[in-house]
Amino acid sequence: MKQFSLSLPRWLVTCLFGWLSVLPLAYASDEAEPVAPPLLLASVLPAKTDVSLYWVSEKLDGVRAIWNGKELHFRSGRLVAAPAWFTANFPAQPLDGELWLARGEFDLLSGIVRKQQPDDAEWRQVRYMLFELPDAPGTFSQRIESLQEIVTAAQVPWLQVINQFRVSDRAELQQRLAEVLKHRGEGLMLHLADAPYTTGRSDVLLKLKPWLDAEAKVIAHLPGKGKYLGMLGALRLETPDGKRFNLGTGFSDKVRRNPPAIGVLVSYRYRELNPNGLPRFASYLRVREAF
Repeated sequence: MKQFSLSLPRWLVTCLFGWLSVLPLAYASDEAEPVAPPLLLASVLPAKTDVSLYWVSEKLDGVRAIWNGKELHFRSGRLVAAPAWFTANFPAQPLDGELWLARGEFDLLSGIVRKQQPDDAEWRQVRYMLFELPDAPGTFSQRIESLQEIVTAAQVPWLQVINQFRVSDRAELQQRLAEVLKHRGEGLMLHLADAPYTTGRSDVLLKLKPWLDAEAKVIAHLPGKGKYLGMLGALRLETPDGKRFNLGTGFSDKVRRNPPAIGVLVSYRYRELNPNGLPRFASYLRVREAF
């Protein structure tokens, strides 16, 4: 039987392969990128702030989530793949809060809420802890009252308002901080009592922690020595403003065997900055998830 072969000009083959290579991109471009909603972001508590003017709450080690009245989104704008029953009886108005499990359980929580196919049994452990009522009128004190009324009316056990309290002075604030840290908490948040709703980074919302934290990009893996031979010794990091430093503490053996990839953002904590703007006593926390 006579066989036929199809011979195409080289230029045509090149064009065909080029067209096929960009075809998936053309279809992907039709998918809208998530839009991050405007949020209120915390500043560090200044030394001379009158703390009696603020409501105080525990800083939860959770994942921030925004309910827009219909859907639950991460701060990045991506949809949270929560089970339908989790949000079924949420109110029609926007809410701002944290998805939370318990103190010291961020990694477990992260694994639960990032799944595209939610696990019902895992989500039964999750609570949505509210601390703000986006775009609502009145002062923060009035919005706290409104949040309590909303949660009471919703009758959803996992929809709760973060406990807010007042302190009279710095000494009482430090005492409260010590209590939270004793029980493996992260720190405290202070929200100006008479502030209207606003977004962006502002002194309206302040945070108090024993450590500061920041993010930087991994640019290199430095080899370990001694008991860490054959594993990660340190990460070479670059801060958003271009400063570079080595981060060598805070890693579990699991992380040292499988370190964060080059190019990803990681979170670290530190006490203060030195005169060169580099962190003192820096310690690794985790990969910075794109929530």
